[in-house]
Amino acid sequence: MELRLLRYFWTVTQEKTISKAAQVLQITQPTLSRQIKELEEHVGVALFQREKRTLQLTQEGRFLKERAEEILTLNDQLEQAFCDQKKQQLAGSFSIGCVEADNSDTVAMMIEELVRDYPQVHFDLVTDTSEDIIERLEKGLLDLAVLLEPIELENFEQLRLPREETWGFLVSNELFIARQTTMTQKQLTGLPIICSKRAEVQQLLAKWAEVPLAELNIIGNFNLSFNALPLVANKVGAAFSIEGAVSNRQSAELVFLPLDPPVKTNCALVWKKRVHTPIVQELIRRFKQAFQE
Repeated sequence: MELRLLRYFWTVTQEKTISKAAQVLQITQPTLSRQIKELEEHVGVALFQREKRTLQLTQEGRFLKERAEEILTLNDQLEQAFCDQKKQQLAGSFSIGCVEADNSDTVAMMIEELVRDYPQVHFDLVTDTSEDIIERLEKGLLDLAVLLEPIELENFEQLRLPREETWGFLVSNELFIARQTTMTQKQLTGLPIICSKRAEVQQLLAKWAEVPLAELNIIGNFNLSFNALPLVANKVGAAFSIEGAVSNRQSAELVFLPLDPPVKTNCALVWKKRVHTPIVQELIRRFKQAFQE
């Protein structure tokens, strides 16, 4: 399958019509229509269905769109990497994923220093769940990532960052427990909990509470903390999270209660064991210089 056909197909999915996509691609409508038809014949399924005056993706079309985005992104990154290496001055682009954490400030500081020293450097910062970031990292769609420990990845290198992340509960200030300064194991009894789907996070909570996971009153899950804030504010439940993920989003309606006894974990910079572009190598070197013991 030619990259050219994938790019044609992806552009049509963005523009919704052949005419608009043809204008973007600077080719004629008949040519583009013929190319899309050839692509559908090649894969053996219909990729679009016509609704009113727009084209909508079929289920197979949505699947191909996801894969096309990954392939085109990797191709663009590869071409950019070769282009960057031709330049004498350190320049180019890199991508880094980061979970919601207090260590986001650390990442921002390192990027700021790099861009200040090398103005021709560009970056793509992605904030997402650990699962999605790891998937993108394994596929090569991200160069680096900052993840919350524990992290178990093969063929990856890790550098632990020194700033600790404090675990606790975000609760409505209208609840009685909001008058406390910490959350104890006793106060957890019967409390409706909203928690990450990550098995490691749930086991961390169960271990701290010293009860089997099944005995915890987990009523729901969330992936990114800002999705849980309205639920907490409306007293649906208390969100188990790290303070760094919610510290900049708290309102007068919400209170963060750290665990007592306290639980703290670290974040780590993670990257794949492979040959990286000079700019990625430089960023890794700076992280190591700043934080490696």
